[in-house]
Amino acid sequence: MEIKVCGPGCASCEKTQKIVEAAIAATGVDATLIKVTDFQEIAKMGIFSTPAVVIDGDVKSVGNIPKQSQVEDWLR
Repeated sequence: MEIKVCGPGCASCEKTQKIVEAAIAATGVDATLIKVTDFQEIAKMGIFSTPAVVIDGDVKSVGNIPKQSQVEDWLR
């Protein structure tokens, strides 16, 4: 599983990354976490607001910080 956290590195993006890391640990899924900070690469995914979470190419969250329980549901 490939998970991307997209954003420039702002506080919301950092918090989102920590939530995703905690969800990966809680569910025990085999996942690679990638931080995407390049706005052109983010825009190519159709994302124009950050933070965003993309799992295996599927955009799950845009412009808000997801709850850990929500991320865990996405990972299952």
